[in-house]
Amino acid sequence: MNIILLTHPREMLRANNTGKLVSQVLGERARVVEWHRKQPDAELLRLIAAGKVGLVFPSDDKNISQKVCEISQRLLYLVIIDATWQEARKMFNQSPYLKALPKVLLINSPKSIYPLRRNQIEGGLCTAECVIHLLTESENIIEAQQLSELLMTFIDTKAGV
Repeated sequence: MNIILLTHPREMLRANNTGKLVSQVLGERARVVEWHRKQPDAELLRLIAAGKVGLVFPSDDKNISQKVCEISQRLLYLVIIDATWQEARKMFNQSPYLKALPKVLLINSPKSIYPLRRNQIEGGLCTAECVIHLLTESENIIEAQQLSELLMTFIDTKAGV
């Protein structure tokens, strides 16, 4: 499974960004793309046009959910919007190319353990937690465990525990 972290420009500067943990564990299988409303990444648009990309994003429409293992067999990349929830909604709404992507919903995801952000939405996960869930569902257990341990250390360090 390859991940594209579509990252808000402000997120790149935040000390509590967990996308960098994903890159640390997945290496080249995690590509960070800085989001720009007026100039989308050309390579991302090319992959979307080739039908190789899906989007992990919450939805009220349960008909669009697909199991991670099923969709990852058809698609080479899953996009995760790496931003605050407020920024992520704006990015999604301002990016028509994202709305057309096949959606992957995280079904039965655990409750978030990430306490470093305000205004968390009910059932929302940070970027690293989302990838941990995807890795677990696609049976990449070793990487899921590595990322989980890295996230716990990150949380402990940032929270001053």
